[in-house]
Amino acid sequence: MNNENKDEVLWQMARKRASFKKHLSSYLMTNIMLWVIWLLTGRGYSFHNDIPWPAWATVFWGIAVISDYFNTYHFNKADAVEKEYQKLKQNQNL
Repeated sequence: MNNENKDEVLWQMARKRASFKKHLSSYLMTNIMLWVIWLLTGRGYSFHNDIPWPAWATVFWGIAVISDYFNTYHFNKADAVEKEYQKLKQNQNL
């Protein structure tokens, strides 16, 4: 694809989405591996034998994945900048 014909905003969104998909894939594969290790090695627990040790990675990394998802698909910085610009422009005309 010719770089001159690309819409820069769409290109950045596509790169961000591809990056998120890599992040999600890494999260899933790593956590599956951690849980399988936990199952195969005697099911060790932590924190007073209540919580399986892979749960810590799953939960805290999961929070980062959720944050990444919302930043990628729901919080468009270009729209936020455009809205702020329009608001400033409108206030200046008053």
